[in-house]
Amino acid sequence: MRIGEIAALVGVTPRAVRHYHQSGLLPEPARRANGYREYGVRDAVLLARIRRLTELGLGLDEVRDVLAGDEGRGLVEVLEELADDLARQEAVLRERRKRLAVLLDEARAGRLPADGPVSPEFGALLAGLGELPASPMAVKDRQVLALLDAVVPEEERARLMESLRGMAPYAHEVYALFDALEDAAPDDPRVDGAARVLADCLPDLPGAEPPEPEGVEGGRDSGNLLADAVFADLSPAQEAALRLAMRLVRERREGGS
Repeated sequence: MRIGEIAALVGVTPRAVRHYHQSGLLPEPARRANGYREYGVRDAVLLARIRRLTELGLGLDEVRDVLAGDEGRGLVEVLEELADDLARQEAVLRERRKRLAVLLDEARAGRLPADGPVSPEFGALLAGLGELPASPMAVKDRQVLALLDAVVPEEERARLMESLRGMAPYAHEVYALFDALEDAAPDDPRVDGAARVLADCLPDLPGAEPPEPEGVEGGRDSGNLLADAVFADLSPAQEAALRLAMRLVRERREGGS
């Protein structure tokens, strides 16, 4: 048989046959006097086996391992690994479909933010916060929450987002208090009031406090990138209020432990 004939017999293309030759999976057959390859039944059986293995999802290196295995023992091992890998892929796909379903619900309800997609936990938090009010602080808050959603490890994100849902009833009040601090000085008397209102509705989350401003030039810790990002868009008075609120939360937690 010539290359076109063996390819048609086995159900592959002549290009695939040549590729298997170049990869070393299919030995080069003897050639006729005119230079054309001459394939026999043994070549067709091996080519058919290569085709079946690749159809199962094995890569060429895995196929090579199987073909080199003695009496099929390599095939069993590789197929078991393939089955495990497919099971993992199925689990990932199921989780992605669950997340997609949540995102679709949020999008259809008009609650998906412009910088989405977001996690299901963040989507639920946004649903509880409701429509975005005409507040610069509300916009900053959504951006911070989106950043947390993106960078907080998955095992911690669900707990964080669930705990933050408790502040939803107070969100508009907090936004108004912080908006009023936009052009204020850090020692403005309103800083204390805004901080205490925020602290009252924040959860007691260990490790949630930003770095303390004392002893740090400019009041920011350059080693804490997340804290830098959170404080970057805040005015001095807003930053002072947020730091005080976090300190009050920490003191409340430590006092109750």
